[in-house]
Amino acid sequence: MNIIQVIILAVIEGLTEFLPVSSTGHMIIGSTLMGIASNDFVKLFTVAIQFGAILSVVVFYFKRFFQGINFYIKLGVAFIPTGILGLLLKKHIDGLLENVWVVAISLLLGGIFLLFIDKIFAKNEEEGTDEISFKTGLIIGTIQSLAMIPGVSRSAATIFGGLTQKLTRKAAAEFSFFLAVPTMCAATLKSMWDEKDLLMASTNNEFLYLIIGNVVAFIVAYFAIKSFIGYLNKHGFKMFGYYRIILGLILIILLVSGVNLQIVD
Repeated sequence: MNIIQVIILAVIEGLTEFLPVSSTGHMIIGSTLMGIASNDFVKLFTVAIQFGAILSVVVFYFKRFFQGINFYIKLGVAFIPTGILGLLLKKHIDGLLENVWVVAISLLLGGIFLLFIDKIFAKNEEEGTDEISFKTGLIIGTIQSLAMIPGVSRSAATIFGGLTQKLTRKAAAEFSFFLAVPTMCAATLKSMWDEKDLLMASTNNEFLYLIIGNVVAFIVAYFAIKSFIGYLNKHGFKMFGYYRIILGLILIILLVSGVNLQIVD
């Protein structure tokens, strides 16, 4: 990896982590187009820069993270299903992560669903709520577990979960951002702990890449969150559906063409 590739991957992470478009699919295409080999440091890098994206949520919604203990209890309740299933199904999840076909098909099917999600939950904008109960949090967290399938998108799964509980689009998206903090922190810390020897053996240049990657991911994710909420309120999910379909078809075309695609996320 070089500094330009570091910045590009960090921009991809920041742009896609909180949008319902699958950061994994984008990392595959980005790393393939740049010819980045999926070595141990690249894998560590793509995990470590998630901290920058996570921090952007905390900073953007700083006051919301100090609104009382119930807020954290709800996040904890919502995190439980994914945490338990993640531990129980880790081997199966790792197996899916090696299959780019799973990512491509998930992107395609998820995109088709997003084309109709606004109509399906149209009443939420008029009759829905912004309040999240413990039951709602648990259901959203359970549905978030679908994102263990690469290409589904954690953001898409949790927003869908919120909409099924009659949340408005904005409330569903914001809770998706909040739930990303414990979920991504747990996954990232676990991955980095598993790779602690590699982290400790990193060169000065590699540590610099990690710092730059986190800074860039933080800045880009911060503005991506801000833009997403504004766009969602005005236009809904349809454009993200079309985008996912196009991205999924690109991956399928590359796979059929024999291009060697490797997942680095």
